[in-house]
Amino acid sequence: MKKTFLFTTLAGALFASTALAADGEPIRIGVPVGLSGANSVVAPSVVQSAELAVEEINAAGGVLGRPLELVIADDASGAAGAQKAFDALVYQKEVDVLISMETSAARNAGLPIVARGKVPYIYTSFYEGRSCSPFLYVNAWVPEQQVPPIVDYLKAEGAKNYFLIGSDYAFGRGMLEFARSYVESTGGTVVGEEYLPMDGSDWTAIISKLKASGADALITSTAGGAPNVTLSKQLRGAGVALPYANLAVDEGTAQSMGADAEGILISASYVTGIDSPENTAFLEAMKAKFGDELRTPNDLSVPEYEAVYLYKAAVEKAGTTDTQPVLDALAQVSFVGPRGTIQMNAQHHAPLTMYLGQVQADGSVSVVESFANVDPGAQCPDL
Repeated sequence: MKKTFLFTTLAGALFASTALAADGEPIRIGVPVGLSGANSVVAPSVVQSAELAVEEINAAGGVLGRPLELVIADDASGAAGAQKAFDALVYQKEVDVLISMETSAARNAGLPIVARGKVPYIYTSFYEGRSCSPFLYVNAWVPEQQVPPIVDYLKAEGAKNYFLIGSDYAFGRGMLEFARSYVESTGGTVVGEEYLPMDGSDWTAIISKLKASGADALITSTAGGAPNVTLSKQLRGAGVALPYANLAVDEGTAQSMGADAEGILISASYVTGIDSPENTAFLEAMKAKFGDELRTPNDLSVPEYEAVYLYKAAVEKAGTTDTQPVLDALAQVSFVGPRGTIQMNAQHHAPLTMYLGQVQADGSVSVVESFANVDPGAQCPDL
C-alpha cells in the first residue's frame, strides 16, 4: 500500500498584497487528490489550477484579510488512501475546507470523515450522481447533464446496438447504468456490458466480446486517467473502429493519449476552446505561471480553480470560515470563470453548459454542439 503523501504550500504568500494582515492566520484548503494510482494522469493539472486560484486571491488581498494556504494529500485514487488523506487533513492539519477532484471510491470513503469533522467539502470531479451530504457541494457534471448529448448524437448517426465498458466501481457502474437506461429509452439496445477492476489494464477478453457482439457503437466509463489510456490503446491496437464515446476522458488525458484518442466523442463542461474573456484570461494566467510545465487545463482541473473562488465568495458572504454559515452561503454565491457562471444552487449541484466534442489528431477537442444551462436534475431532494 502506498503511503499517503502530504505537503503544504502557501501559494503566492510571499508576494501577496500588503492588504493581508501581517499576523493573519491562514485559511487552510485541503486538497486530497490522486497523485498516485488511476488519477495520477490528471491530478497534477488539478493541483496547478488550485495553485493559480490561491496565488491570485492572495495577491488581491486574500479572504477576510487572511491568506489562503493549500494542503495537498495523495489519496492514491482509492478508498484506503482517501481515509488516510481525509483523516490527516481534517484532524491533523485542521483544514477549513476540502476542495478536490477524486475518484468516487475516494469520495465515498472520505465523506464519513467529513461528517464527523464537520468540514465543508466541494467536490470538483464529474461523477455518477446522487452523492448527498449536508457538507458536500458539487460544481461538476452528473449523468443527467453529460450522457444525453452523446447518446442522441450516436443515434442520429445511425447507432442502434451499443456495447458498454467500464471500470468496476461506483463511477463506472453508475455512469453506465444511466447510459443503459437512456439508450433504451431512445429505442436503442445494449448488446453487452463488461467491467474490469479499477486498477486493471488488460482489456483483451472484453475487447474480444465487443468484436463478437454486433455492436455499432461503443460507450465507455473508466476511472479517469490511466484506464482511459490503456483501454483506448488496446481498442485501437485491436482494430476497433466503431463510433466510440468516452464518458470519462478529459481533454488533458486525451492529449496524453496521442493518436489513440482521435475521433473519441466526449461530453464536457469545459474545453480549452471556450471563447470567452474569462477563459482567455485563465489560460493566459496558467501559461504565465507554469510555462512549459503547464498541464492541459481540462474538465477535471478547471472546476478546482472555480471552486476555490466559490469558497472565497461563500466565506466573504458569511463573514466567517465557520462551517454552517459557509455551507449556507455556498448555495447562494456564484463565480464567473472559464466555464461561465457557476452556482451550486440545484440541490448542492450546479446547472452547467455542456459541450459535445470530438477529439482531433493533435489531442484538441472540436466542439460539435453546445447545450446551455443544463439542469443536473433531482440529485439530493432531501437537502
